[in-house]
Amino acid sequence: MNRSEICALAAAMLLLVTVSSADDNVQSLRGDSSLDADAQTPIIKRWEPDQDVMARDFVQQPPLVPHSIDGYKIDKNSNKCLTCHSWANYRESGATKISQTHFSDRDETVLDNVAPRRYFCTQCHVPQKDTKPLVENSFEPVKAIQER
Repeated sequence: MNRSEICALAAAMLLLVTVSSADDNVQSLRGDSSLDADAQTPIIKRWEPDQDVMARDFVQQPPLVPHSIDGYKIDKNSNKCLTCHSWANYRESGATKISQTHFSDRDETVLDNVAPRRYFCTQCHVPQKDTKPLVENSFEPVKAIQER
């Protein structure tokens, strides 16, 4: 056998193994719907109205947002969160001020403004929602957090 025949035989064997080991019980995220069927409308989760901040589950967990942020614009030119939460505005608005940690870059250099890596608030802070867990969970918060 020459080299190209060996490669073709190896590829055929690999294909055979792959096809024979495929699990027929795997479902897509679409469930049993075929690809050309109309997608089902997702269930819209209810936003919690403005409320007290929920307890954190672990040390250094970013706080959840206790109000709706529908329509908040956060892009490279503007950040609606800073309207209330900036150091200049938090007293007047009654909002929690941004942590000092948000003013340090990767090298721990303290900046005059919010660091670019902390500017897009919703990459860490998410609104509280009325939802049930996606999976069963027996997690318990860190004891130090429970005592607060």
